[in-house]
Amino acid sequence: MKYILGMDTSCYTTSLAGVGMDGEVLFSRQLLLSVPRGKRGLQQSEAFFQHVKNIPEVTSGLRQALPGGEIAAVCASTRPRRSENSYMPVFLAGYHFGQAVSDLTHTPFYKTSHQENHIMAGLSSAKGPDSDHFLALHLSGGTTEMLDVVPIPFGFQIQRVGGTQDLHAGQLVDRIGVAMGLPFPAGPYLEAMSASGTGSVHLSGSVKGLCVSFSGPESQGQRLIREGVSKPEIACAVYQLLIRTTANWILHAVERGYPEDVLLVGGVSSSSLFRDGLRERLFHRRKSVRLYFAQPDLSRDNAVGTALLGLQAYQKSGAVI
Repeated sequence: MKYILGMDTSCYTTSLAGVGMDGEVLFSRQLLLSVPRGKRGLQQSEAFFQHVKNIPEVTSGLRQALPGGEIAAVCASTRPRRSENSYMPVFLAGYHFGQAVSDLTHTPFYKTSHQENHIMAGLSSAKGPDSDHFLALHLSGGTTEMLDVVPIPFGFQIQRVGGTQDLHAGQLVDRIGVAMGLPFPAGPYLEAMSASGTGSVHLSGSVKGLCVSFSGPESQGQRLIREGVSKPEIACAVYQLLIRTTANWILHAVERGYPEDVLLVGGVSSSSLFRDGLRERLFHRRKSVRLYFAQPDLSRDNAVGTALLGLQAYQKSGAVI
C-alpha cells in the first residue's frame, strides 16, 4: 500500500500522518510537548529538542499501523505561513526529518506551511466550504488571524485581512487557565471548569473593524482571580467573551463583502462550547453565514493536512518542488 507521509513540528505538538492515494487517513498521531506546571510555554530551543526526542515514538506507531506500507512522497510543514519571510526554528525538526526520509526512500519531497496544513485538514474533515473563495479563522495560542482564502493547485492563496492587536485567543485561555492552577495548554480544563458557571461574570472585549483585542479581558480576568471570584464563573466568562468577539468579527467581515462561508481551525475552535455558542449566536444574527469546523482532533495541531497537501502535489506533478 502506497501512502503520503506528512510531518508537522509546531510549538507544542509533534505530528505525523499517513494518507492513502485516495486521500483516506491511514494514520494520525499527535504527541504534545511537555510544559512544566505553572509555565505558559516553551522556548524554541526546548521545543525543538523535544521534537527530536518525540520523532522516534511517532514513527514507531506508523510502522505498527502500516507494516507493509510504501512511502510514495513526503510533505512537511517548514514554516508558519506561506510567505517569504515566515520562519520559526521548531519547524526545522520536521523539515529536516522529512527531507531525510525523502532522500532515503528516493521519493519526492514537498514543502508547505503550518497554516495551510490547518486549512487543508479543516476542509477535509469539515467537508467544506466547497467553494473557490472563503474566509478562514485560525484561532490558537500562537495565531489569531482572519484569512481570505482561494485554493490553488498546490495549497492556498492566502491574504490576511484581520487579526489580533495584542494577545492571541489561545493565549487568553492559557494565561487565565494557568493563573487558576490548570495545566498548559489550558483549553480542555478551562472548558470543563466553565460547565458549572452561571454566566454571572462578564469580560469586556474589543472588535474594531477586522481587528480584535484580548489584552483587556486578560487583565480583567487576572484581577477577578486575585479578588477570589469563582473560578468556574471566570472560565465561563472567558468562553462567552470568545464567542461574542468571534461572532462580531465574522459579522464585520461579511458586512464588508467577504464570503459568508467561514472555516474555523486552530485549537480554540476545537471547543464544543465555543462551536455551539458561535453557531447559536450567528444563527440569531445572520442565518446566511455558514460555519465549517474541523473535527476537534484536526482543529488542533496535526499532520493530516500536510499529508493531504503532499498528495495534492504528488497527483499534480509527482516531482520534487
